[in-house]
Amino acid sequence: VQLQASGGGLVQAGGSLRLSCAASGRAFSSYSLGWFRQAPGKDREFVAAIRWNGNTYYADSVKGRFTISRGNAKNTVYLQMNSLKPEDTAVYYCAASRSSILSMTATAAAYNYWGQGTQVTVSS
Repeated sequence: VQLQASGGGLVQAGGSLRLSCAASGRAFSSYSLGWFRQAPGKDREFVAAIRWNGNTYYADSVKGRFTISRGNAKNTVYLQMNSLKPEDTAVYYCAASRSSILSMTATAAAYNYWGQGTQVTVSS
């Protein structure tokens, strides 16, 4: 099983980036796919997730600015990030969870597979 994240980079505040994550090695249509991020010196935090039924969930800090979506094949997840702020700077990780427990959607421990991370840097 492999999750490959891409799309990170350097952008000015107010700009946009689109992250992609391709999952392979098994069928992920019944999995939740999510994004987490970790800034230097901070814990990994939940950003957004999309469940198997298409329902989406966001951290309050990104609500209204970020949009998570899933490809038609269900094995790809995207994170459209608009109105980026310097505090969005972090390594972004995609992850897949087979948990069906809604309350665990934002919990890193519920995710079984992780990608390698992609750096997002927002300059002020």
